[in-house]
Amino acid sequence: MTKKTLGLDDRLHNYFLSISGRESDILRSLRKETAAHPLSQMQIAPEQGQFMALLVQLLGATKTLEIGVFTGYSSLAVALALPPQGRIVACDISEDYTAVARPYWQAAGVADKIDLRIAPALETLDRLIESGEAGTFDFAFIDADKQNYDNYYERALQLVRVGGLIAIDNVLWGGQVADPTVDDANTEAIRALNAKLVQDERISLSVVPIADGLTLALKR
Repeated sequence: MTKKTLGLDDRLHNYFLSISGRESDILRSLRKETAAHPLSQMQIAPEQGQFMALLVQLLGATKTLEIGVFTGYSSLAVALALPPQGRIVACDISEDYTAVARPYWQAAGVADKIDLRIAPALETLDRLIESGEAGTFDFAFIDADKQNYDNYYERALQLVRVGGLIAIDNVLWGGQVADPTVDDANTEAIRALNAKLVQDERISLSVVPIADGLTLALKR
C-alpha cells in the first residue's frame, strides 16, 4: 500500500486502461490520426478525455468553454457527453489544426454543439464577457499557450457560474515545474499559476495527476 500517488509504468498503465478505458471508435480514430501530426504531443490522453466527460455529466453541464482546440479530441469528448441542447464555445487560432477536427465532429453528430471561434482566445473571451455571458458557463477547459494561462483563468473565472468548474491542463508540465534548473517562460508561467491557485480563496481546488496534470478549480 502507498500513501502517495503511484507512478504508472507501462504494465500498470495498460492495466489501468483495461479496467477503465471506454474510448469510442470515433474518438479512437481521431486520436490515431492526430498521432501522425508533428505536434501530436499537444493532444490530451484518452483517459483524461473520459474523465472530463464524466465531470461534465456530473455537473449537468449544458454550456461549456474550451480554450485551445488543436485537432478537437477534447471538444469531441465533451460534446459527446453533453445533452442534445449542450453547447461548447471553442477557441483556437488555427484553421489548419481545427480542420482535422471538423469531419470527426460531423461524423459523431455533434458539430452543431460546437461553436468554433477562430481568433485570439482573449479576444473571444472578452467579447463573451462584454456581451453579458459572465456567469453562464458550467465548465471551462484551458489547454492553450502557457504564457497566457493566468489571463485565460481570470476570464474563465468570470464566465463560469458559481459551482462551475475550470479544468486546466499540463499543470505538472512533464515534471519540469518541480525542477528549479528549468526557467523557460512556459514553465515559469505554469509555476506562477499553480502557486496562485493554491492560495486563491475564490475557488475550491484539486490537482489530479492524470496525464500531464489537471487542475480542477470549482468556483465558489
